[in-house]
Amino acid sequence: MAAAGTPARAKAADPVKPAGPARSAKPESRLAMVRRARRINRELAEVYPYAHPELDFRNPFELLVATVLSAQTNDLRVNQTTPALFARYPTPEDLAAAVPEEVEELIRPTGFFRAKTKSIMGLAAALRDDFGGEVPGRLEDLVKLPGVGRKTAFVVLGNAFGVPGITVDTHFIRLTRRWRWTESDDPVKIEGEVATIFPKSEWTMLSHRVIFHGRRICHARKPACGACPIAHLCPSYGEGETDPEKARKLLKYEMGGFPGQRLNPPPDYPGIPAPPLGGGA
Repeated sequence: MAAAGTPARAKAADPVKPAGPARSAKPESRLAMVRRARRINRELAEVYPYAHPELDFRNPFELLVATVLSAQTNDLRVNQTTPALFARYPTPEDLAAAVPEEVEELIRPTGFFRAKTKSIMGLAAALRDDFGGEVPGRLEDLVKLPGVGRKTAFVVLGNAFGVPGITVDTHFIRLTRRWRWTESDDPVKIEGEVATIFPKSEWTMLSHRVIFHGRRICHARKPACGACPIAHLCPSYGEGETDPEKARKLLKYEMGGFPGQRLNPPPDYPGIPAPPLGGGA
């Protein structure tokens, strides 16, 4: 494994401008904000051309269950847990007929395992009874399933069915507020506001790019401002570490030379696959 501070394979390791956009007493117009937001998206596309969902899955059912399990934990822990779960219960019918205590033991590492067991067994039963054992490809059907909200539904729609959607998770909320795309902290309002800024065709990949950036560089407690490739577009530049060398030490996953969150990442992923449960990092 590369040491912390290893040069990233993307723009994050390159020198950045020493400050964000010039502060002005004049409020930014709506048109200026939209132009800046779209430029951020274009530049993030260059930084993360390999952006992808960070949950391992082979079909819509696996993605749906994995996304429900990802609540209140990280994708790495889910990816380390689901291989055993799906080996034992590969279909909705299998999971719906499982012994709850056995499912609880398998998913215990993801936390809140009793509530999550109820959700995934409930959605499996609903898929079996109401949808012929298939994951539906419509938002209005998905959100009726136990444990499935709009965020989970859009993850499944965008990545298993190719239906555009905006995934508003904690990273997306944090970054869109830092970038002044929204002032709201309500996920549904944020989804609606951001949807007016970008064409529908961009929604799914925009979500991946923003979430990637939030996990790797623009962290919640100490963003790596000095190693951020879009610092010149960020009105919140300076909230985190601005010294380039110190900031590089804050980079996570492939940006810092460490394993990513997927055990089985896409072929174009430039980082190191995560180890299985119990494996060394």
